[in-house]
Amino acid sequence: QLAQIGMVAGAIASDKVAQNLGLISQSLGVLFLKYSRDDESQADGLGFRYALTDGYDVRKMVDMFAILQRVSARAGQRIPEWQSSHPDPGNRIQATEQRIAKTTVPLDDKKVNRDQFLRVLDGMVYGDNPRQGYFKGDAFLHPDLAFQIDFPQGWKTVNQPSAVVGLSPKQDAQLQLSFAGQEAPATTLQKFLGQEGITAGQSRSLSIGGNPAAQAPFTAQTQEGQALSGLVTFLSYGGSTYQLLGITAASYATYDRTFQAFAGSFRRLTDPAALSVKPNRIQVTRVSRAMSLAEFNQQNPSTIPIEDLALINGLADGNARLAAGASVKRVVAK
Repeated sequence: QLAQIGMVAGAIASDKVAQNLGLISQSLGVLFLKYSRDDESQADGLGFRYALTDGYDVRKMVDMFAILQRVSARAGQRIPEWQSSHPDPGNRIQATEQRIAKTTVPLDDKKVNRDQFLRVLDGMVYGDNPRQGYFKGDAFLHPDLAFQIDFPQGWKTVNQPSAVVGLSPKQDAQLQLSFAGQEAPATTLQKFLGQEGITAGQSRSLSIGGNPAAQAPFTAQTQEGQALSGLVTFLSYGGSTYQLLGITAASYATYDRTFQAFAGSFRRLTDPAALSVKPNRIQVTRVSRAMSLAEFNQQNPSTIPIEDLALINGLADGNARLAAGASVKRVVAK
């Protein structure tokens, strides 16, 4: 649903008609997914060969793909293989088993090095890192940069490395927050409006949340004559300039208030709980005596459900037995 986010804004400088962006992105997506699956299948085969050559027990690849299969089922992400960027885990298991069957090298004496691997995982962030920004309802909060901004209710949103974006329910408008450098807002605005193909409206200077900003409506036209319109705001905060962009292929009047409200909602983040939020991290703990995973979780609580705890440890469920001295992954907030 979010695959075409960014393409509406990108259409300003492209030769793609905005009204066809959905179809175009879907077609390109399917095309490149095929290449990605071929690459992943080749990577599986090469990985198998490299691991075997380096003395590893390649039978463990089957266990890994079985866990991936459980992850997909747990997340409800089971989709047809042709729509996936990776081969189906079940097919990867079958392919690995076929490679194992053809292997003439004895495997029982090969290395696994699980404890060494767990030492690498110990302390790793589990899931998304909220320090890099997260959504709380319709509000986007960024603890490290100490700001927050509100997206409209009902819009689909995602925090990407280069921008935070939202897509309207009708998929005809987009909002985007991104880093725009360190020049003054007015200077950055004039550079944006000076791009080829953009017609600038009346620009103005204003203050948003006590921060200096420069703003202007604009229109643009693709090579095929498709009209786009939007509102761009550049705001200085914390020594950086941010771009707050709203753009639509529909009538600008339909989204004018929405774009204005989005830009005007930028403000300093002051909530102590949000500012001090911590990511979940993997913590490897050694079991002092034989017990079940459920017993271990009672003594060493994790921030994730017992079903997920079993999954990340490659165990069937909470009733699975742990041997004395075994290293177990748990998830804690720190």
